[in-house]
Order: sequence, then C-alpha cells, then structure tokens
Amino acid sequence: MSDINIKLLLDWFSNNKRDLPWRKTKDPYKIWLSEIMLQQTQVQTVIPYYHRFINAFPTLTDFANASDHDVMKQWEGLGYYSRVRNMHDVAKKIMGDLNGEFPKTKNALLSLKGFGDYTSASVASLAFGESCVAVDGNVKRVISRLYMISDDITKTKTLKSIKQLTEALCYGHPAGEFNEAMMELGATVCKPKQPECHCCPLSSDCMAYQKNEVLKYPVKSKKAPVPHYNIAVGVVYNKEGKILIALRPKNGLLGNLWEFPGGKKKQGESLEACCQREIREEMGINICVEKKLASIKHAYSHFKITLHAFKCNLVNGIAQSHASQEVRWVKPHALHQFAFPKANKVLLEQLSPQNTQILNNS
Repeated sequence: MSDINIKLLLDWFSNNKRDLPWRKTKDPYKIWLSEIMLQQTQVQTVIPYYHRFINAFPTLTDFANASDHDVMKQWEGLGYYSRVRNMHDVAKKIMGDLNGEFPKTKNALLSLKGFGDYTSASVASLAFGESCVAVDGNVKRVISRLYMISDDITKTKTLKSIKQLTEALCYGHPAGEFNEAMMELGATVCKPKQPECHCCPLSSDCMAYQKNEVLKYPVKSKKAPVPHYNIAVGVVYNKEGKILIALRPKNGLLGNLWEFPGGKKKQGESLEACCQREIREEMGINICVEKKLASIKHAYSHFKITLHAFKCNLVNGIAQSHASQEVRWVKPHALHQFAFPKANKVLLEQLSPQNTQILNNS
C-alpha cells in the first residue's frame, strides 16, 4: 500500500480534471445536489439538469421553500424520484429544525434521510474538508484492480476491505482532493470495459495491469434476470376534449408524479382489457378503447416495462382518486405543465401540438 504514489494521482488530477460546474463551489447544497444527481447517471446527462435546478432554486432556502410540484417539474426526466423527495424533506429539516445550519461532519450527515456512507463522506470532505474517504463504484473498481481483489465487491466484507485500503491510500493527503481524483480516475481512465491503462498515473503500481488481467476486476456475482412487465395505460378523453391524469402517491415508486392511468397486464389478459380494468379499478370510470397510440420500452433499476398507450373515451362514471392523490381533467396543450415519469414523458412528446390528429381527438 505504502508503495503506491498518490502524489502522481493528485498531480494527474490537477492537470486532467474535467471542468464541471459543481467543482467551482464549496456550497454544501450544490455539492450535495450534484452527488445525488450523479448516482447512476452520466455526467453529461446531469450537467443541464444541474444548471436548470440551480437556476430554479439557487439556494438551500429556495429549495426548501419550493412546492412539491415545482421540485418534481425541475427534476422531471432525471429519474430516481425518491432521491429528490428525500432531498426536499431534508432541506426543509435543515432550514427548520437545524435553523439553516448545514451539518458539517460525516456522522451528522448520516443522520439525515438519503445520506448514506458515500454521500455523507463526499459532502463532508468536499464542502467542509473533513478527512474521510468516499467510496463509490468508480473507487471500488480502481481499488479492486490495484490490489487484484478476488472477492465479490458486492459483499459487505469486501467493501469493508476496500474502504480500509482506500483510507490507507488517502492518509496524509487532502481527503476532498483525493476523493475527487479517485472518482475521476475511475470515471475517465479506469473504466469498466475499455480502461485506458496507458494514461493511468497508477499503472506502474497496479497489480492487475502488471498481470495483464485488468478486465477480470472487479469481481461481481451474476445478477438475477431482470423481470419485465407489460403496462397498459389510457389517454382518456371526456366529451370536452380534456385528458385524464392522476397524481401518484407521495411515498413509493414515482411518487408525486402525474401519469396516465393504467396498470400491469395480467396473464391471459389482452392489453385493451387490462387498460379498461385498471382504469375502472383505479378511477371508478368505464372507458372504451379506441386505438393504440404507442409502445414505449423503459428500464428502472430492478425491472423493465413496456408501456402500451391507448387512446380511450370516457363512457360513464366520475373519475375518483382511489389509487392516487388526485385526478384531473386537463386540456391537451396544458399537459406540459405537469411533471411526468420518463415513459409517460416520451408518450407526451407524441401528444405535442405538432400531432394535431391526436390532440384534436380525431
């Protein structure tokens, strides 16, 4: 461990780090926001969302005082919506219970909703200079290759060993700079499938590189097959030409987002029958299915769906929020004002003003 020259890594980082907006601030709110946005999302995807969010809510106070609707609208399309709901709850807690004082240590941050070991260490080290290591997927990969760790990195025992090795490497160096350098190395050089070892400042100390076995690491157990579900939803029109949407419950998957009503197809059931049944059960209304509008594939973290959307007409009944917070009949041109999940958002693009045939309910 002591033979690995971390100064080479820090010098490399100083000369090669990407120009990212959250690297230009010590504001814990902005650093926290970037870390949450970057979880399981590529940097180039995050940058415009980060700018949009900061423009809408420049300070923690602005964020805490924002409505749920405005927060979800600014996050719309980024996914993992429970994260921003947790952030919003924490922002309100900091401004209220903590009198606007952002916790400055990893241990204090760990007591807040949504702050795990990595996020707490990252914010504490980058914003407040605390000496603690932040171990994300990039760091796990770098360490597992440096030391040829043959144990499954998804196991708690292995993660503990990786953290200890990382702490030993960090010792005597500024933790914030070290954390960023390690994450940058993993993101841009020590990549999962096409590592650029010839550019790596640590290649001469990397055991996997010396053995020409870089791609064997990190070791992970095989994942179980990802389940797939067919979902049927209705773009339901009433006689006034308005479309029915529903607000999902706050807690749970896609909470506080609006959606077209529908649900999961049962075995042996047609998609059209599924659409009618789900809307009857959820909304308390009867509809007739006119035609199919689209089939949209979408992947969540633990399952995949194909969203089958149908143009429908209200037959009878009064729409009620049996399985949602609220239901509304909305003019087609006003749908863009509401925050929708990604798959519904794709469908919305097909209901845009350019698509006059659908909008005019013809």
